[in-house]
Amino acid sequence: MSSIWLRREGQERYRARSMGRVRRTGSPRLPAAPRLLIAGLAVVVLTATTAAACDREQTPVALAAAGRSSVVETIDAPATVIARSAATLTAPADGTLASLRVQPGQRVKRGQVLAVIDSPPAQERLRQAKEALAAARRASRGGGGDLAGGLRGTDRAADETYEAARAAAGKISDPELREALLRQVREAQRRYERAAHAADRAVRAVQRGVNDLRAAVAALATAQRLQAQQAYDLATAAVDALTLRAPVAGIVQPGGPATGGGVSSGALAGLLAGGAPVGVDPGALGPVPPVPPPGVDVAVGAGGLVAAGTPVLTIVDTSQLGLLAEVDETDILLVRAGLAATVELDAVPGATYQARVRSVDILPTTSARGGVGYRVRLSLGPGRSAEAEAAPTPRPGMNAVVRLQAREAVDAVTVPASAVFTADGRDVVWVVREGRAERASVTVGVQGQELVQIVRGVRAGDRVVVRGTDQVRDGQELG
Repeated sequence: MSSIWLRREGQERYRARSMGRVRRTGSPRLPAAPRLLIAGLAVVVLTATTAAACDREQTPVALAAAGRSSVVETIDAPATVIARSAATLTAPADGTLASLRVQPGQRVKRGQVLAVIDSPPAQERLRQAKEALAAARRASRGGGGDLAGGLRGTDRAADETYEAARAAAGKISDPELREALLRQVREAQRRYERAAHAADRAVRAVQRGVNDLRAAVAALATAQRLQAQQAYDLATAAVDALTLRAPVAGIVQPGGPATGGGVSSGALAGLLAGGAPVGVDPGALGPVPPVPPPGVDVAVGAGGLVAAGTPVLTIVDTSQLGLLAEVDETDILLVRAGLAATVELDAVPGATYQARVRSVDILPTTSARGGVGYRVRLSLGPGRSAEAEAAPTPRPGMNAVVRLQAREAVDAVTVPASAVFTADGRDVVWVVREGRAERASVTVGVQGQELVQIVRGVRAGDRVVVRGTDQVRDGQELG
């Protein structure tokens, strides 16, 4: 009604101005009943506004009874799916991939021939070593000559051979294989040095006229034959390594992540197991081949050129998938072998996989956040989708989140997690006794996401404050 009156008053003033005179009007007065109604509404609105403001500032206090139930404490950790094993076969020498006998994705058996490399330099070194060995054998059946000069030449040739063998061994990435090869080279050198020392003593004896010339010749010939035999064995092993065999059973993948020079790990493992000289070609282990430019397939096809150390094939054993998780140092003491876990994969939303802890590393590693973490290895079991159907099999390298079931308490006294807070460095809860709030110190056990086990300080049936704990004071009346 007041708005209609104001519009009429404005119209009258406008007409008065247009007629050249100003008309004074009194203040409008509403009847008594409307005025009382408006005042009452203002009080109600003010009261409601004040109550809403108080609600925003203070959370209502809520109570709940402590009960008995089971609590599971879980630890979440990032993880990666890992294969049981993987081996990358690299070219042991420069040459051409003459034969590729498998296809990508094909499953192969251990020891199966996968590829053959044609390396003319390796074949040439084998031919030269064979001729040298034949010459040494003929010389052992011959007579005198310049003993001192022949011995010096033999020593130089032996030193060059063993130096090349040590350099080749240093380029092998596998520490155990590298050390085994170096031990064989050292043993061969010791045997030669003993023979050469005997020959040197014999030469000196002959030169002084103390010993028989034939003994010196025989010792020298023996040393030469030993050195030639070692060179021949090394060259033969290098040629044998040109045939790439699967060191493990698994699935074939072209190329591989490995870089650097070296011989095929399968060939080295076979040679070491048989006690034969390790198949390292001293002249074939060159520098790491350059990385191809973008847009070029790094995998080598049949007929392609390879350099020493070029990855040719990778065999991945996926017969038993696992997980490699990283657990923070604040949680690692709760993790032990045998713990059950559930796994969620980024690649399979909604699916849940089962897992179990196999081992926990002793030494730490730097976590992704820069802190201290420990690697935990788990076996990965089958999974189920959200529709309870069988989940797909993951691939190595997929990202996952592992939820470790660290601790569990059965039929324990529990309160909601929101009831526990820290005061004066202790865990406490507000317990309502005889209608008044009383702060009780508690000992917390297993801590779940919603419930917390109370070992001491609260009994089942006690009423505790679960909301608004910061608004309660000791002795406050609570209903």
